[in-house]
Amino acid sequence: MLARVWSASIVGIDAVKVGVEVDISGGLPGIVVLGLPDSAVQESKERVKATLKNAGFAFPMRKIVINLTPADLRKEGPCFDLPISIGILAASEQVNPDLLGDYLFLGEVSLDGSLRPVAGVLPIAATAKKMGITGLVVPVDNAQEASVVEGLAVYGCKNVSEVVDLLNHPSKHQPVKLEESQELTPVSHAIADLKDVKGQANGRRALEIAAAGGHNLIFVGPPGSGKTMLARRLPGILPPLSFAEALEVTRIHSVAGLLKNRGSLVRDRPFRSPHHSASGPSLVGGGGFPRPGEISLSHRGILFLDELTEFKRDVLEFLRQPLEDGYVTISRTRQSVMFPAQFTLVASTNPCPCGYYGDTIQQCTCSPRQREQYWAKLSGPLMDRIDLQVAVNRLKPEEITQQPTGEESVSVRERVQKARDRAINRFQKEPNLRCNAQMQSRHLQTWCKLDDGSRSLLEAAIKKLGLSARASDRILKVSRTIADLADEDELKPNHVAEAIQYRTIDRMQ
Repeated sequence: MLARVWSASIVGIDAVKVGVEVDISGGLPGIVVLGLPDSAVQESKERVKATLKNAGFAFPMRKIVINLTPADLRKEGPCFDLPISIGILAASEQVNPDLLGDYLFLGEVSLDGSLRPVAGVLPIAATAKKMGITGLVVPVDNAQEASVVEGLAVYGCKNVSEVVDLLNHPSKHQPVKLEESQELTPVSHAIADLKDVKGQANGRRALEIAAAGGHNLIFVGPPGSGKTMLARRLPGILPPLSFAEALEVTRIHSVAGLLKNRGSLVRDRPFRSPHHSASGPSLVGGGGFPRPGEISLSHRGILFLDELTEFKRDVLEFLRQPLEDGYVTISRTRQSVMFPAQFTLVASTNPCPCGYYGDTIQQCTCSPRQREQYWAKLSGPLMDRIDLQVAVNRLKPEEITQQPTGEESVSVRERVQKARDRAINRFQKEPNLRCNAQMQSRHLQTWCKLDDGSRSLLEAAIKKLGLSARASDRILKVSRTIADLADEDELKPNHVAEAIQYRTIDRMQ
C-alpha cells in the first residue's frame, strides 16, 4: 500500500510544503527514510515504531520506505514524527485516508504516544493557507499559535490516538478558536517605569525622542550614573505592537523555538540584551541551516548592547548593514535566507577604560593613548548610524538623597504615540515607512526642508564636528522627530540645535 501525508519544513522564516510518502511492501522488515533527512528525522524511525506499539496500533512488520519530497530540500527537526506515523497507519489501512490530501500534520511524538510541541508552526500555518490546505493538525500546545491564521481549521491533539480518531470520525472534533480579545492583551508583568529615574533630564528627553522616531541611541557616562537604568525603561514608553507587527515578530520567535508555552502572539516589543562575549553569528544569525540571531529576534523592538566598547570590534561591524537596510541576508553553500531586522539599537558605554574621563568628582587615570585605543573599537561608520549620542553625568548629592517622583512612562508614551501618528499620516504614500528613522535621502528633501537659520546651524556643525553626509542626514531625522513632539510641521533652528547637541561622541573625539 502507498499513502501520502502533507507536512512542511522551515526555510528562513518561511515554510515549504513537504510530502511524506509511505510505501509498505514485501521483504525483510525495516524502515528506510529518503529525501535528505537529518539525524533527528532518521531517529524518528525508532520513535515512531515504539510510539505506535505503545499507543495500541499494529506496526507492520514489513519493508517500509518513507520518501520526503521534494528530494533536494534538506529536512530537519522532529516535526515529521507525526506525519510519518499517520502515513504508516494509512498505508497499513488503520486510518481513513480520505482527509489526508486536505490536512497538514506537524508534531514530535513521545514513546507513550503523546505529542510534543515543535518550532515554526505560525509560518507553516500561513503557508498552508496559501497552498489551499483546509486543516492543520498540531500538538495541543501549538494550537493557539497556529489559530492566529484566519481561514484555516486548526486541530490541537494531545496524542496520536486523537489524531487517528480525528481522521476516522471528523464530525466529532471541532477546530480551535482564537479569542480575539486575547490576541494583543498586554502582559501582566511589570514594566520598568521612568518615574523611578532620579534626575537625568537630558537622558529622559533622549529616550522620548528615540521612542518617537525609532532612533538609535547610545548613553556615555561614568559607572553608576544610570545608563542601563535609563535604557531598560525605553520599552515602557514605546507604542504597542500593531496586529501586523505582532504577526511579524511572532513568526520570527516561532522559527527560533521561543513560543512553545507563550500562547498566541508576541504582545510586547522585543527587548534583547546579549552579553558582550557574543559572537557575530549569534547576533546576525547563522548555522548550516540559518536560524535568526539577536538582531532578528529584536525586530520591531530594541537591541540593547550594554558596555558597547567591551564587544569585539569585528562583532560590532556585523551591525552596520542591518542598521542601514533593516534586514540581514545569510548565505550558505546550500541556501541563502533573509531575516528582517528593523530594530532600535540602544547602547551604553563608559567614556574611557577607567570610566571617569570628564567626571567632576573622580579624576581619570587613563592616558590619551589609552582613551584613543578604547574608542578605536567603535568605527566611524558604526557611530554614524547612531542618531542620539547622549552624555549621562553623575548625579548630584541632593538628587541621590531626595526621592522626587519623575514623570511616569504612561504620560510620555502618550506624547510618543501622538508623534508617531503624525509621522504615519505624513507617510501615507510611503507604506514601507513607519517612523522618522527609516526615511531616506529623497524623503529628507520633502519633509525636512531647512530655513536659512537652520541651514547655517547645520553647516557650522558639519564643519566643526567633521560630520559625514550620513551623520548630517541623521541630524535632520532627529530634528523632524523633535518637531513632531512639539506638534509643528516645519523645522526650526531650535529643533536642529537640539538634534546637533546629541552628538556627544563626535565632540569628545
